[in-house]
Amino acid sequence: MKSTITILTFALLATLGLDAKPLKVFILTGQSNMEGHAQTSTFPAIAKDPKTADLYKQMVDADGNPVVCDDVWIAYTYGNFSGDPVGKRSGQLTAGYGSQHHVGTGKIGPEFTFGITMRELLGEPVLLIKAAWGGKSLQVDFRPPSGGEIDDEKAKEAAGVNYKLLIDHVKEVLADPKSVYPDYDPREGYELAGFVWFQGFNDMVGNYPRVDSSKGRRSIKDYSEYSRLLACLIRDVRKDISAPKLPFVIGILGVGGEDVSENAKAFRNAMAAPAGMDEFKSSVANVFTEKYWPTELDEVLAKQMDVKKEFADQQNEIKQRQKDGENVREDQAKLNDEIRAKVETTLTKDELFLLDKGMSNRSFHYYGSAKFFAQIGKAFAETLVDLKK
Repeated sequence: MKSTITILTFALLATLGLDAKPLKVFILTGQSNMEGHAQTSTFPAIAKDPKTADLYKQMVDADGNPVVCDDVWIAYTYGNFSGDPVGKRSGQLTAGYGSQHHVGTGKIGPEFTFGITMRELLGEPVLLIKAAWGGKSLQVDFRPPSGGEIDDEKAKEAAGVNYKLLIDHVKEVLADPKSVYPDYDPREGYELAGFVWFQGFNDMVGNYPRVDSSKGRRSIKDYSEYSRLLACLIRDVRKDISAPKLPFVIGILGVGGEDVSENAKAFRNAMAAPAGMDEFKSSVANVFTEKYWPTELDEVLAKQMDVKKEFADQQNEIKQRQKDGENVREDQAKLNDEIRAKVETTLTKDELFLLDKGMSNRSFHYYGSAKFFAQIGKAFAETLVDLKK
């Protein structure tokens, strides 16, 4: 009789949902580098570096193809090349949920290893809600409601548009989680478990006042307004999605690595400032992405540039002929072959590997390095879990 009562008690507790584990939901948002411009063709560079080789093994299956995560699903709203919102897609997390234009071999941003790492750390199913559009600033596009009106008359129409798109996307997904995560059980519900903000480039180069206006462009900018707006964003997001204690991770802009201008350092400090505020000290943390900057690519590109300088006169001649309306396609292809041949005799085998397999985009997109994005995605997840603890 006693064992029967015990079994019935456990059954009742289960029915009431007292042992339920709500679906863990994480929000990822920002501009082009939250979109992610790292082609999967750069995965081999992750495997080659001993520091990231183990991470690579989590990212691919036995055949070397990007893994498809059984228990991690994603709902992504994205833009076109100009950052205009144009589409949404969802499904099981795998490579290909980075930028959706000029996809090539498929792109990743931080979401891929974020989901992989979070699933491993939690041991529970995960749902990612990603919203990212290229070329968007916090000062204008992501401007939060409590940030107040913007002074720039030309920017007023765009002010706050992407903030609203973000909130609308989150609410749309949470209104019907099962439409994205097929095994969602409404009796267990969901938990908004974390938010990642990775943005900043447009603000760093944006219209902020100079600290010393008498010095003109020689003066660094005053980015205190960015700090204020980011604090407003954290408060407003928590309010608008009814998650007052939502943990936040801020991915501090890392373009250029550690060797950057005083202005870039000033902007990074402004990004990091909200985490040090008393109201956020236990719920907001920074990840300094500069530590993951692929300095080895800087070195390889510098050597390649030295070779290209040797062919500068020929290149300038071809450009002038092209301006004059001449068809220079064959000559340009021939010159490119000559430059490549010289590069192959100048660079080491490992350097050529990095040149061909380590990058797929421009420096402001972290060279389109999957190694960079894989490391920051992992760091974002680990930092959020630490915050929860």
